[in-house]
Amino acid sequence: MIRSRSLDGRILLIVEDEYFIADDMRRAFEASGATVIGPVGRVEEALEIVASAPRIDGAVLDINLRHVPVYPVADLLRQRGVPFVFATGYESTVIPERLRDAIHCEKPVEAGRVADMLFGEAVAS
Repeated sequence: MIRSRSLDGRILLIVEDEYFIADDMRRAFEASGATVIGPVGRVEEALEIVASAPRIDGAVLDINLRHVPVYPVADLLRQRGVPFVFATGYESTVIPERLRDAIHCEKPVEAGRVADMLFGEAVAS
């Protein structure tokens, strides 16, 4: 559970291909008042959602989705001005230079920590 008003009414996209990680994060965000889009586990699906969703307040991106890098999704989110966090088992050195300033956290990561990185107010309980 995340104790924070920072997630009340927020719309968060989860792009993660590992079911248990994605589901745990989804449940934690929803329990804290967020609406979750996804989780989605494919880059193509994520691109469609980002292009068509009228509002996304933040996103959590796994870098490797079934051996396909998530970077096009990060680029599109950045174009829309949507903050995102790379939550991954990879080191930051694999991130392309254009995205190196993005927030990066290595798995395992707690939903409260991710929310704090995105919005700066959440505290994990």
